[in-house]
Amino acid sequence: MSPNETLIRDFIAAWSRLDVEELVSFFACDGVYHNMPIAPVAGHESLRRFIQAFLKDWSETSWDIRTILASGDLVMVERLDRTRVGDKAVDLPCCGVFELKDGKITAWRDYFDMATYTRALAD
Repeated sequence: MSPNETLIRDFIAAWSRLDVEELVSFFACDGVYHNMPIAPVAGHESLRRFIQAFLKDWSETSWDIRTILASGDLVMVERLDRTRVGDKAVDLPCCGVFELKDGKITAWRDYFDMATYTRALAD
């Protein structure tokens, strides 16, 4: 397993701890997170605010890796994100594309169907 694949596996596992500071620490100082249905955010302060807002109603989450491919500084991960938002369970299929440099995430693009997420919260 490449160091970049290991890093992304560690990052995915870290989400279950719901620790904003730990999650931000995986990014380069000018790292970008583009949750595709939403505008991208860049830099530790913006990432911190975005992730904190995202996690504020989550009581738990566990991300199951379905497929992971690593080539150089690129890692692609097909996942099923299982999250509890209050008393609602959300199972969200995702595909994440990560660009890395010097052991840090420089760009992360996540592709998913926002309606799957919002529908689960509405039920």
